[in-house]
Amino acid sequence: MRQIKTQGFIFCLLLLSSILQAQTPLFDASVKRVLFLGNSITYAAGYVQSIEAYHKAHFPQQKIEFINVGLPSETVSGLSEEGHADGRFPRPDLHERLDRVLLQTQPDIVFASYGMNDGIYLPLDSIRFQRFKDGITWLHAQIEARGSKIIHLTPAPYDENKGKKPSYAQVLDRYSEWLMQHKSWEVIDVHFPMKNYQSTQQKSDPNFALAKDGVHPGELGHWIMAQQILSYLGQKNILQFPSVSDALSPIKDPNTFFQLIVKRHNLMKDAWLSSTGHLRPEMKKGLPLMEALTLSLEIDKQIEALLAP
Repeated sequence: MRQIKTQGFIFCLLLLSSILQAQTPLFDASVKRVLFLGNSITYAAGYVQSIEAYHKAHFPQQKIEFINVGLPSETVSGLSEEGHADGRFPRPDLHERLDRVLLQTQPDIVFASYGMNDGIYLPLDSIRFQRFKDGITWLHAQIEARGSKIIHLTPAPYDENKGKKPSYAQVLDRYSEWLMQHKSWEVIDVHFPMKNYQSTQQKSDPNFALAKDGVHPGELGHWIMAQQILSYLGQKNILQFPSVSDALSPIKDPNTFFQLIVKRHNLMKDAWLSSTGHLRPEMKKGLPLMEALTLSLEIDKQIEALLAP
């Protein structure tokens, strides 16, 4: 009987801890706009959408606009390999568009995710490494000069078994370690948690991969990224949830809720990309920003309906 009571007490403590953590806001009350910069992994948006959905579900009274301007193929190093995209276009460079992005979006916080493309899929090289360092340092300074806060993400890991680029996994290990050495910066490590998870899974299933092409994480990989970010932002219990839907406990229909978040997010990310401008061809053209915002308000009504008690 004493054991049962003890177990019940522990369960209550865990439940209370979970509730208290969920009540700890992700962001300060002054934060109104959160911007995500990055390459195709950010444009794919799974981790960004998960963070947005979690925030909306748990803190519906705090109105924050999540803006995604991730651009496929982009680097912060300004490098591009010969014959990129079969020679159709060089990799876009964040230097070309950052001023316009910051001017239009006016973010309070910027999450920056670079590295995957910056070594242009070649072995570790001191010159390429320095270009990455210079680009990240420049980006950090640009954000801070505008009075915004920047939070860096280490790059997702590269899977050489799927991507077939020898030694490139080591490149991203080094890039991640360099970022994490900056103790005065805010840096969230998604690289090594993803890499460790994959290694653990591959012990029982050698074919397991978070990214089928070695580069772009699937749904699970994006959720692991979101978990690390949410945990950093104070949601320590987030690591116990196997999927984003499981983490949306206040919502009666979490799957429908999340799909509405995705629909709105995808509408707005293309609109923001088109509005701020870029040099990458072969991108979907977004709606004019005001038209997209009008449509997003209709989706917001559906989202709010699912939030109602």
